[in-house]
This record gives sequence, C-alpha cells and structure tokens, in this order.
Amino acid sequence: MHLFSGFQFRDWLLANDPALSRLRMASRVTLTIVFSFLILLAIQLFILPLPTAAFGLGIVLSIEGGVAVRDKGNTRQLVTRLFGCVASLGVVAIAAGLEDRRFLSDLVFLVVIALASAGRVFGPRGFAIGMFAFTSYFMGSYFRPSLAELPAVAIGPVVSVLVGHLVRAVLLPDDWRRDLLRSLESVRGRINQILFKLAALAGGAEIGEADRQELRQLEDRLKEVVLMAETFIPRPPAGVFDGASDPAAELAIRLFDAHLAAESAIVLSFQSPPPFALVHAVIEADAVELGRYEEMAETIKDKPQGETVRALLWLGKARQQLTQAIGEGQASGFSGIDAAMDTAQPQPIDFSFANPLLRSALQITLASALAMGFGLLLSRDRWFWAVLAAFLVFTNTNSRGDTAMKALSRSLGTVFGIAMGLLLATLISGEPVIAIPVAAVCIFLAFYFLQVSYATMTFFISIVLCLVYGMTGVLTLDLLQLRIGETLIGAVAGTAVAFLVFPARTRGALDAALARWFQALDELLSAIGEGKSGFALMALSQKIDACYRDVTVAARPLGSSWSVVTRSGQIRQTLAIFLSCTYWARILAKSYAASAEADELKRLIASDLALMKDAAPRGSTCFFIERKASRTTGRHLPLSREGARLGLEMIGSALERLYPQADVLPFAPGEVIARSKQG
Repeated sequence: MHLFSGFQFRDWLLANDPALSRLRMASRVTLTIVFSFLILLAIQLFILPLPTAAFGLGIVLSIEGGVAVRDKGNTRQLVTRLFGCVASLGVVAIAAGLEDRRFLSDLVFLVVIALASAGRVFGPRGFAIGMFAFTSYFMGSYFRPSLAELPAVAIGPVVSVLVGHLVRAVLLPDDWRRDLLRSLESVRGRINQILFKLAALAGGAEIGEADRQELRQLEDRLKEVVLMAETFIPRPPAGVFDGASDPAAELAIRLFDAHLAAESAIVLSFQSPPPFALVHAVIEADAVELGRYEEMAETIKDKPQGETVRALLWLGKARQQLTQAIGEGQASGFSGIDAAMDTAQPQPIDFSFANPLLRSALQITLASALAMGFGLLLSRDRWFWAVLAAFLVFTNTNSRGDTAMKALSRSLGTVFGIAMGLLLATLISGEPVIAIPVAAVCIFLAFYFLQVSYATMTFFISIVLCLVYGMTGVLTLDLLQLRIGETLIGAVAGTAVAFLVFPARTRGALDAALARWFQALDELLSAIGEGKSGFALMALSQKIDACYRDVTVAARPLGSSWSVVTRSGQIRQTLAIFLSCTYWARILAKSYAASAEADELKRLIASDLALMKDAAPRGSTCFFIERKASRTTGRHLPLSREGARLGLEMIGSALERLYPQADVLPFAPGEVIARSKQG
C-alpha cells in the first residue's frame, strides 16, 4: 500500500484549517454579502430606487456581522446585530445631518471613534456595536446621503443584519459537537503530517538542524489545534473531570495521549531516528508489522533506538484510539456528551486608564485624528482611507510591536493588491459577468486567510476595490495612488501613536505572558508536592500549554524583520527551551504517581522550584541571552520507564538553559539538557 494512500484532501484541509473555522467564516461573510446585494438589487429593480449608500452599508455591515459578532448563542448574536443596526442607523443619520458642516462632521467622527473604541470594555457585544458604528459613520461620510434618502438608506443595514443572522443561524450554524469532531480530525491530520516528516527522515544517522526546526514547527501546529479541540470538550464547572468513566473525560484522555505521544515521537526521534518500516506501519495501521516491532522493542529496551520504537508504537496506539473516537463521533455525533453549562460571570467594567482597552481607545482616537489631519492635506474627499487604516491597525493587537507589524502588513497588502487589482481590472474591463464572480472569489479568499495573514486579507480586499472601481467607471491611476498614500498615512499614524502614547512595549507583553507561564508551572509542581495526580495534573499541564501559546504570540514581534532584535535565532532558541519545558511538564503530569522514589522526586521538585524562583523575576531577559551552540549528546532518555523522574530532571535542565553559567558546559554530566527539544 502506498505511503500516502490515507492522506486525502479533506484530511489536508482539516490539518490546515482546524474545525474548518476559517472556511466557515469566509463562507458566511461571502454568502451574506452576495445574498444582501441580490436582495438590495431586487428592491432596486422592482420596488424602489436605492441610494448607493444603502448598497455600501449593506456590504460593509455584512462583513462586520460575520467577523465582529462573537457572542455565544444565536439569540445573543441576534440581539447584538439589532443593537448594531440601531447604532448604524443613528450614526448615518448624524453624518447626513452634518453634511453641510464638514468641520463639525469630522470632529463628530472622532467622537464616534472614541466611543466605538471605548465600547470594547463591555466585551464582545461592545466590540461588535462599536465596529458597526465606526464603519457606518465612515460609509455615511463617504457616500453623503441626504436626510431625505435616510429611509431608503436604512434598508441596507436592515437587510444585511437579517441576512447575516439567517446565514449564521440556519445555513452555516455553530455546532460544538460538529466542531469537536472536525477539530479531532484536524489533530489526526497534523499527526499525519508529523509522521510523514518522520518517514522522510527515517533511517538516517541523525536529524539536521533544519529538519529539527521543521518538526518543532509541526509540533507547534499540533499544539495549536489540540488547544482548540480541548475548548470544545465540555468540562465540569470546576474544570477538572471526576473520573475516566465520563465520556467527555475519556475523550479528553485520548486527546491528551495522542498529543503527548506525537511530541514524544519527535523528541525521541531527535536522539535516534526511527526505522522507515515502523513509521510506515504506524501510518497504515499495519497490525502485523507493529506486532513485530513490539517484540523487537523488548530486545533493545536499554538502547536509544528502543525508546524511539516504543514512542512510535505508543503514537500508533494513540492514533488508533483517536481514530476510534472520531468514528464514534461520526456515528453518534457525541450524543453521549452533555453540553457544558454557561457559567461565565460578567466581568466588572473598568473605565480607568489602568484598563488596557481604555488606553487603546485613546490611542485609536489620537491616531485617527492624526490620520485625519494629514489625510485631509492629501485629499478632501478620500481622507477616510487614512482614518480607516489608523483605526484597524490597533484591532487585536497586544503591544506596539504587534501594531507596527499590522501596519506594515496593511501597507504591503494594499500596495501589492492594488497592483494586481489594476491588472485584473484592466484585463476584464467592461465584463461584469467575469468581474463579479472574480470579486466574490477574492472576498472569500480575503476572509479565509484573515486569521492567518492580515497582509493577504488586505491584498484580496484591495483587488475587490479595484474591480468595483473598474465596474463603476472611476478607476484611475491617480485614485489608486491616492489610496496607497492615504493608507500609508494611517499606518504611520497608528504606529507612531502606538510607540509614543501609552506604549505597550513588546517586552512588557512578553513579561506578562512569561509570568503566567511560570505561575502555571509552579502550580503543577506544587500540586505534585501536595500529592495530587490524574485529571488534576492533566488540567494543570494543559494550562501550561495554553500559557506557552501566549508566550509565542507575545514574542512574535521580537523576531520580525523590522524589529531591533536582529538575531531571530535567539528568539527561536529561547522559545524552544520553553517548548521543551512545556513538553516535559506534560510527561510529568501523565507519569507521576506516588512511589518509592517519592523522596527523590520531592528533591527534584524543590530544585526546579528554586530554579523558577531565580528565572521568573527576570522576565523576558532570557530572550536576549547569547548561548553557546548546543550539540547532540546521544543521551538515552528512558521515557517509558522513568517518565516522572525524567520529566522533573528535564524541566530543571531547561530552566538552567535559560540562564546558562559561563563555567558550565551546555551538556556537562549532571546538567542534562533536553537537546532533543532545544536543538
């Protein structure tokens, strides 16, 4: 049987789009835009003429309804959409009433921006209503409808809200059981990717640095989708399962086991690459060949190759159990698992500048004011593009580094998108039968890639705008140059304010993420010291996983090309150390049980806690430490027999590696460093 016979397109899609969440969001936005446009066009042709603003608002609010509305449950989402529609109609009316007083209208726009940004302190609903209000005032000022046209203009927002709710609640509804199933399939798909990579490396003397880096990236991608899958498994209010008899607990164990087995296969393959025939047998679930290797594992159990074989066999069993869970989910829809009760408590509203959301609101308002001022110098009619760029570069960012990266992404996406859009608009000029489907495809691609690359999203949206300009007969090179100029003004204004006003330093965000990671590790070690085991330790190790993801997100700007940190290898090396520690914490959680070695384990726990006490207060300083190039030691990792003790040792070694002593060699005897993970 061919090695890749089981690797189908759907598996590939699920591996790259966990739970098909990106596909679903892109489809929702595209369908909402298409249906809203068709309904408005039918009204235009058969009932009454509609102003251009009605179409513009209908399309823009279709986008916001698909992206900004994040409430849980159809009823809450509908309420948010209706509030957003009311806000939209209100600000459009204000914009129309102030049309003859442009200076006052511009000032009111800044007030709307301030209120829309500050509304984020009210949570997801406040964020969505704020986005509705901002984009609606933007469109109202751009299209300038008269007061007499407002009743007809209101049809656009109303249609988009109703169609958006129909698409999300009926055509493409949320279903946590379906999402759980798809996320499990995504986990299996990413495990397959790891296996295919190991198959390509199997039989070699050792794995090179480039391949190690690729495997670590695959491991990170697996971790990402496992964390997503864990959010779909309903948990008790306390967050910890009482026993394995619960169907949800059984599924959580299978997922945990598959994740840990895949990580272990990578770790142990670093010390001794696996045989190709074994990897192939795992991929194809060849019971006869796997049985032969189980017998072989006993004869070489004291050799590094033996541990690698055991890890692959473990992964094979865990993968089969995961496949069995997927099959049960396909057959029953996980009907035996009860939905989780919504026990989330409303967060207190904090309107002080201690709240980062309120500081961000001030930043957004100042950046928009700067963009408005310089944008007006460039154009009295098109300055809105500058304000739009300044407003959006602050969305979903945690630090000034994030904001700068997003500003750069928006600028590059706009420039290249306009270049491609100009070419396409020229080629299909006067052919709306071709241009409209191409625009629809670009809209879909824009929102399919939104969560992956903001630059790619901006690229496709810029193509759509060029096609629209071409179909409406206003496409000129001067107009496109003006759009690029206004976008750059907004991006620069946003970046400048992010660095000068209430600057959220990248290192500050990273310090906070690291503090949470160290705290989670401390909780795990302390829980072991208190004699806890089982699900309690598993939940704590999953918390460390989630905190590690936050660390990688916070550290991302440090390794970007514009950053003052030019040695991105140091960033990757330090993240690899935290990845190593996170992995060994999971091994520890799985393997720990009270034993005769309790005194030895307590000594190791105390040692690890002491190392944490030294490293945690230093925060992100470890990312700027120059370390000696590490080398392979060939150390035997007896994972199958000494998981708990080995986990504690390796956690300590990783923590030592954060701040290595000048007089200690990286892999001296007694200083066991997880080369297998840290490279």
